Parts: sequence; structure tokens; C-alpha cells
Amino acid sequence: MTAEEEVLERIKVIISERKDEVGEVVEKDAAILTEDLSVSYHGRVAIEDISIKFRRNAITAIIGPSGCGKSTLLRSLNRMNDLIPGALVSGKVLFNGIDIYSRDVDPVYIRSRIGMVFQRPNPFPMSIFDNVAFGLRVNGFKLTKDELRKRVQEALVKAALWDEVKDRLDAHAYSLSGGQQQRLCIARALAVEPEVLLLDEPTVSLDPISTSKIERLLVALKHDYTIIIVTHNMQQAARVSDYTAVMMPDENLIGRLIEFGPTKEIFTSPKDSRTEAYISGRVS
Repeated sequence: MTAEEEVLERIKVIISERKDEVGEVVEKDAAILTEDLSVSYHGRVAIEDISIKFRRNAITAIIGPSGCGKSTLLRSLNRMNDLIPGALVSGKVLFNGIDIYSRDVDPVYIRSRIGMVFQRPNPFPMSIFDNVAFGLRVNGFKLTKDELRKRVQEALVKAALWDEVKDRLDAHAYSLSGGQQQRLCIARALAVEPEVLLLDEPTVSLDPISTSKIERLLVALKHDYTIIIVTHNMQQAARVSDYTAVMMPDENLIGRLIEFGPTKEIFTSPKDSRTEAYISGRVS
């Protein structure tokens, strides 16, 4: 058996062990919906004509080779591309039916409703408590000290970190392990009570044990949040996601969505031969 065949076999085992069944995403079920979304940087098109429905209270994985625009798509969903010089977005991103790129929509508000966690843990240089409280403070939440402590505790509980840090909330965030720091960043995002959580390869720098904790956390969180994750780890996508979006660069190196559907279908009976080639490792 070749290495590629072994990868496919492992993925099929993971998929077969999952009990959940999901169907097609219809518009009324979508927390975020994109229509003909395109993004360019300084005139060079990065992704083009992306139309996709991200189902509410589900995990959607975005997969594809490096350079196909996965992170560009993810950043477009909460206007993080606004912070990149030369970025131009066209098309629509509808969040609960509202186009987030409309002139009268506040991008800061959008980012509070659609939180983001990056590849590598990026805690702020302050205490564990102040990291989680940061978003509440800068977004102007009017909370008493007791209310603030309660919100911080709730976020840490949701991020499965409370029991590990409850006795040292004043300790510096950098004293935590890498996996703990990433869960702290998740807690920081959850503290402002978003509806959607975006994650850009959140376990790429973590050890297998920390990765497993993050994956279990995401599966638990989807009951309260819509989760969209970019990952290069095919087995991770198979383990945690309900839906999978596959992106590929075309002949002009423009990122395009080539396939989207329930994860079980994408991994066991893809419609596009390029999907199977990527999943099996023949395309990297």
C-alpha cells in the first residue's frame, strides 16, 4: 500500500466512526453567505467568484494547497482584509442577511460578532485575566468588577481552560504552554460573545496532545457557535468538520472554490478529481 493509499484509508476510518449526518446547506440555515466574492491585492486577484453558505452551529473546514486563498477567504468573512494595504474586495458577504461590506456597517462591530483566532498563539503581554477581559474593555462593555470577573470565567470555562488557570489569573499569559495560550486566545474571542468563530490553522504549531484538546473544544463549541476553520491537516478536517470547502488555484494562480458539501461526501466520494488528489497527498 502506498503512502497516499494509507492516508486515504486512515481518513475513511475516521469518517466511518463519525455518527453525525448533515445535509445540504440552505440559505435560511446559513450564518454567513458569500456571493461572487473576489479579493485582490494591489491589483492581483487572489480569490475569485466564491459563493458559499456556511451553516449555523456547524464546523466548516476550508482545505486546499498553499497559495489557493484559504486565509484570504477567511479574513474576508470579518473584514480583516481591510487592514491589509492594497486589498480590494468585491461581491457580497452576508452575515445574518446583512452585507458586512456596506458603507453603514461598522467593521469593528463585525469583528466582535465574528471573532478570529490565528495560526500561532498571540496572547497580549499582560495577565491571563486581562487577556480575556481585553475585548470587553476596548469594545466599551459597561460591566461592574463582579460582572467582568464572571464574563472572564465563563469564557475560560467555554475554552476548557478555567480549571488550569483559575488559581493564577494574575500570572503573565506567556507563562502558559503553547496549547494553553491558544485556548486563551479562543477565550479572548469568546468573551465578547460572538456568533461566529474563525480559525486560521489554530493547531499548526501545537503538539498532538494540545491539538487533540483544541479539536475536542471546537466540537463542543459548535452547539453555541458557527465555526469556520482553515486547516492543512486532512485528518483534522475529517475528525471535526461537518462541511468541507475545497479550494484550488487555477492556471492563473487565482484561488477558486472547486467543491463544497458534507465532509463525509467530500472525503469519500468527491465530485472533482482534484479533491481526491489533494486529500490523498498527491497534490500538496
